[in-house]
Amino acid sequence: MQVLVRDNNVDQALRVLKKKLQREGVFREMKSRRAYEKPSEKRAREKGEAVRRNRKAARKLAQREGLLPGRKRPARGR
Repeated sequence: MQVLVRDNNVDQALRVLKKKLQREGVFREMKSRRAYEKPSEKRAREKGEAVRRNRKAARKLAQREGLLPGRKRPARGR
């Protein structure tokens, strides 16, 4: 992973790096590897994640089809 530092602005480069790491799931991976996870706990966690993913996909599909109201977006003032 690579982040360019422009005009010696290290703070902005750090923010960009953290955002990239967050998007890639590196922090979640580090947190999960801190301690041993029993196989039964891992199965339960993965099953819960799959249920959440499926519910989210179904909710988005229902919103696209007009069955549920979509997210309210903040109005942009010009």
